[in-house]
Amino acid sequence: MKTFSALLAICAVGITAHLSAAEPPKDSDREQQQLAALAKEVQAQQIEIADNQKKIDAKTAAIGEALRVARIYAGRGR
Repeated sequence: MKTFSALLAICAVGITAHLSAAEPPKDSDREQQQLAALAKEVQAQQIEIADNQKKIDAKTAAIGEALRVARIYAGRGR
């Protein structure tokens, strides 16, 4: 995730530099602010995705442990 965030930041700087060279300053400032807002939104989404992945991993581990215990008890009943 950190690599993707760094790549996103580099792309944002590159796009901002390209836009500022091609358009008048007023539009460039507005677009730069929009781009910064979008970058912050993407970063927030990445954090949310990472948190969700941690929850998924924890639930998967819990299910795996429950299956392991169930197999132990099933083996004892035979």
